[in-house]
Amino acid sequence: MSTQITMSLVEQYSSNVQALVQQKGSKLRSLVGIESVRGKNAYIDQIGQVAAVKKTTRHADTPRMDTPHKRRRLTLETYHWADLIDNDDKVRMLIDPASDYANAAAWAMGRAMDQAIVEAALGTAYTGETGSVGVELPASQVIDAECETGFTFDKLRQIKRIFDACDAPFEGRFIVLSATQLDNLLSETKVTSADYASAKALVRGELDTFMGFKFIQLNAKKSDGGLILPDVMSSETKIGRSCLAFQSDGIKLGIGQDIVGKITERDDKCFATQVYYEMSIGATRMQEDLVVRVNCKE
Repeated sequence: MSTQITMSLVEQYSSNVQALVQQKGSKLRSLVGIESVRGKNAYIDQIGQVAAVKKTTRHADTPRMDTPHKRRRLTLETYHWADLIDNDDKVRMLIDPASDYANAAAWAMGRAMDQAIVEAALGTAYTGETGSVGVELPASQVIDAECETGFTFDKLRQIKRIFDACDAPFEGRFIVLSATQLDNLLSETKVTSADYASAKALVRGELDTFMGFKFIQLNAKKSDGGLILPDVMSSETKIGRSCLAFQSDGIKLGIGQDIVGKITERDDKCFATQVYYEMSIGATRMQEDLVVRVNCKE
């Protein structure tokens, strides 16, 4: 059984189990491309840009153009979670907490999904025929590498300029940032100026979109207690936080097995109730042009 369950033993204080504040599930799953995967690895083929040529004479030879092909490798990882509820615990508690355990497990799976997406977006992608060639996010896609300032209006304009310059689709643009960095942006005079009516609505919490980007606050933590949005380190010292801007086509989430949960009896544990959840997922960055790392002082 959970070693923490004795804290909920009945002393007539409450008839409900309260979930502590936490991110409930995934915030990013619906924002990226989804790929159904069978097997350990999936290889997603890509076709690059081509150019038309002029026909200069009648009955000219048919041109043969070499259309560029690339591929990205997506690798699945299995995540799981389980806990036991002893029959004695059910007697001593006012309720059966199995459904609350199930909710907690499902929420944890969603946060793990967000972590996989962020790590894939900012980390190494794998390309080549066998998916063995590592590709890092280039310096041109990193803003404020040294974390000199927080998230500013100028950084927001720079992200937009990067996306516009590569003809990134206008729909499906997102910025994922921490509460601290959203506060930094909203405190800027340029954003709070009356000249920016939509920004004023953003400040008041009335909308979540500004300059063509939908803002997603991601404050969820990893199992080690750190935020999913990674720290920026310099000589083993934290100097800031990496935020993420992307267009939906830039990231792919592969799902081999979606989140599944089972609540069963364990006859090898005196028929205690076991809550078990599992999923098999992986993610990869598909196009460097559609992902921007935004480093911020924090």
